[in-house]
Amino acid sequence: MKILIVFIFLSVLFFLSPSKSHGFYDPLEKPNNKIGVHILFPTEIGEAARLINSGGGEWGYVTIPIQFSDRDLEKWQKFMDDARENKVIPIMRLSTEGDYFNTKVWRKPTEADLLDFANFLSSLKWPVQNRYIIIMNEVNRSDEWGGEAPNPEEYASLLSYAVEIFKSKSSDYFVIMGGMDNAAPQDGVNYFDNRIFIRRMHDFDATLFNRIDGFSSHSYPNPGFSQAPNYSGNETKEYLSEKKMIDSYRNRPIPVFITETGWSSEVLTEETISRYTDAIFEYWNNDQSVVAVTPFILNAAGAFDVFSFIHNGEQLGRYKALEKITKIKGEPLLETQEVDQFETQVLGKSTRNFARIADVSGRYSEFLKMYFQVVLGI
Repeated sequence: MKILIVFIFLSVLFFLSPSKSHGFYDPLEKPNNKIGVHILFPTEIGEAARLINSGGGEWGYVTIPIQFSDRDLEKWQKFMDDARENKVIPIMRLSTEGDYFNTKVWRKPTEADLLDFANFLSSLKWPVQNRYIIIMNEVNRSDEWGGEAPNPEEYASLLSYAVEIFKSKSSDYFVIMGGMDNAAPQDGVNYFDNRIFIRRMHDFDATLFNRIDGFSSHSYPNPGFSQAPNYSGNETKEYLSEKKMIDSYRNRPIPVFITETGWSSEVLTEETISRYTDAIFEYWNNDQSVVAVTPFILNAAGAFDVFSFIHNGEQLGRYKALEKITKIKGEPLLETQEVDQFETQVLGKSTRNFARIADVSGRYSEFLKMYFQVVLGI
């Protein structure tokens, strides 16, 4: 009889939706430390926290890319656990990987990629209730679109599917449109002007911008990654024109995530970059539509070294400028720990790892509780 009960219960669970009903909170309506930084690797979370939560701040943001080929459950759960311990809010930027046949471009994303990402990310325990995800990167460039001409209609369709599939897993997902290259010329082959790209997306799907939760802007100080914050054509404020356009397509203002920005040390001195960093963050801190600013990049070498806040282990002037900026103690809603407590008290570490893997289907917790209650009499 016990076996029959468990079999029936498992059959019912197979048809249950894994969705959560409460939904994400509005980050603009709570105390919010919008200071952040872009990192490349999960192991940098501690160093990032020391910078973005300096001066008594808490719950700053990090943007981090996660590649389709890097869905390592143990690695990314540790990142989420470390983010919670360090009081950091993660913004996960979904990415493919270098194209197998042309390593100079990123493989073009598919709906299957997004479905697998939704399953994988839903198997993780996040540090805060809001699960911030960015759907791809600079898709108005051909090298971010499999080497093909950028296609606003295809990206709009992909973004629409992302909203559908992630929200079906949990209403806590906060779906953010990917940031555009704001310096891309309009040639229709390798590049698309960001505003023309956005307009074409809306023309293709007039409901799309009312269904996403935020947009990401790459507000670099172009031209040349070198312009002063008060320069009249300075694109560190490019997000304003993007927001104005998107807001015209929505029935409510859209939250802004400036997930890339920064000045190049190839053309400016570190002292100048430090002054510019201080000035622009004062401006962004006073803009109530901005949720987070994560300048590019905490620690990098090679081509990205000119934007790095740390060089050969040394904290540069721009690091110290960001460190000194006034920060507040953010008060995000934390993710519930009920499942973790059950796992810790009853299942133990090895079964807990199995349970998280099984959570891809969203049905493991209640089944295991029933199993222990009915079969083992716990």
